[in-house]
Amino acid sequence: MEDIKSSRTDYNSDEKTVPPYDVSSETGDVVVDNLQRRLSGRHMQMITIGGSIGTALFVSIGSGLVSSGPGSLLIAFIIYCVFLAAVNNCMAEMAVFMPVSGSFVRMGSKWVDEAFGFMLGWNFFLYEAVLIPWEISALNLVLTFWSDDIPLAAICAACIVLYGIINLFAVKWYGESEFWLSSGKVLLILMLFCFTFITMVGGNPKHDAYGFRYWRTPGAFAEYVTTGSLGKFEGFLAALWKAAFTIVGPEYIAMMSGEAMHPRKNLKRAFKTIYLRFGVFFIGGALACGIVIPYNDQNLINILSGSSSASGTAAGSPYVIAMQNLGIGVLPHITNALLVTSIFSAGNSYVYCASRTLYSLSLDGHAPKFLRYCTKKGVPLWCFCVTMVFPFLSFLAVGTSSAQVITWLANLTEASQIIDYICMCFIYLFFHRALKVQGFSRSDLPYRGWWQPFCAYFGLVTMTFTVALYGYTTFLPGWWDTGIFFSYYTMVFLCPILYVGWKVLKKTKVVKPEDADLVWERPTIDAYEANTLEEHVGFWEEVRVMMGLGKKKMEEHEGGHVE
Repeated sequence: MEDIKSSRTDYNSDEKTVPPYDVSSETGDVVVDNLQRRLSGRHMQMITIGGSIGTALFVSIGSGLVSSGPGSLLIAFIIYCVFLAAVNNCMAEMAVFMPVSGSFVRMGSKWVDEAFGFMLGWNFFLYEAVLIPWEISALNLVLTFWSDDIPLAAICAACIVLYGIINLFAVKWYGESEFWLSSGKVLLILMLFCFTFITMVGGNPKHDAYGFRYWRTPGAFAEYVTTGSLGKFEGFLAALWKAAFTIVGPEYIAMMSGEAMHPRKNLKRAFKTIYLRFGVFFIGGALACGIVIPYNDQNLINILSGSSSASGTAAGSPYVIAMQNLGIGVLPHITNALLVTSIFSAGNSYVYCASRTLYSLSLDGHAPKFLRYCTKKGVPLWCFCVTMVFPFLSFLAVGTSSAQVITWLANLTEASQIIDYICMCFIYLFFHRALKVQGFSRSDLPYRGWWQPFCAYFGLVTMTFTVALYGYTTFLPGWWDTGIFFSYYTMVFLCPILYVGWKVLKKTKVVKPEDADLVWERPTIDAYEANTLEEHVGFWEEVRVMMGLGKKKMEEHEGGHVE
């Protein structure tokens, strides 16, 4: 077969078909698939750092601490960061090579099997869409930290309106909002780290230099389910499952591929930043949580068990409880205020990712064609409208009995996130094999992952282990609960059904490595990068320009725009 490197489309040749791009009259940028590349490096870096950090790191991590103890919690977070780093390593190479709208969802169709992309896309869409009302209901609960009289319906309506304003008019609005909201998350994390260090060395109202006291008493490793060494190991497993639903990242960067400015440069930097975030924020957060509070703190246990009136609110955060235990009266309110922005940001990201996933499904014929319509600002209008149906489910939280429905829906999609990671590794193995068969040297790729394809096999095995065993407790004697079982494994059963169903219906075939389309949208992406007016600048330089301390540079390209 002809070497793929010689099969690039020549944009200036009359003998070739012109790729499906257009030039924006407003920005002068090449528009691909009707989306506009308006997410700058500044937007992407902050979304990468804080965009996917939500309540799990600040509040839900407390349940992991109670089940496992500080030692197991830290070890589990380190190990899972290694697992997910392997997935990120795979996704980075593919996304930088082919920064298309829909990213890994459409790669699954092009490089593995059309039915595989169908299954993966709907799995990811349902996961993102269902989490929108869940985050809004969580926001309602956090606000009760200050008052129980806040009208829940008004909060739900306000969130829906704000999500609509941010996501409807232009992707740049989403990028700008997430830049500032993610900045608030970073500020919150740094504040909690400072709180941990200062108080542990004695800088607190009680002048108690407690240090690593709670690692000694009650200890670093808690027992879970059973007792003894087995109980401590099961405590570690509980912490590993908690880490699996706290630590995320590569999927959110990948979904920005189709709207990223200078995608190959900005995506490369964004994927590299993830490793720093794993080390500093997630591992650092697990360490700090185990320092400030013991795993047998009665207030924390009461809140988690539902026996406290503060159950479900920000008072359930181990950091807030630690502040109250030390007699600090102001920081809990600051922490709660920043938690509000953090939760709102998470819901905002889910709206964006869900609408773009639905759009990518329509491009590949896996969703109705009318969903392909985009506004002049590059927003997939009908995909956005369909996605915005889900936030209205948050009004169920107004009724005490119906509020449980939101949690039930969110629980049903618990496994979706890990299934996405498994699929990313699987797609990479097909991609790597296609490169080899078609004679494309990985040394020519704009970004090369480390230790491939062994890293992909490692990620595939570890993520499969995680999703297969994280509901093992339901099989233990006396622990069976049908509802909990389905919350763990519903998507594990549904995804094969989606795959087989579409495969039988459309009679799709697994893509052979020699037939995998490795050219795809590369010509249009190359055209964009060759004709964009805005010069690529670094993160800090862009921030300086935004603050009015620098001058925006524009780059004129010889030869004008592609016509």
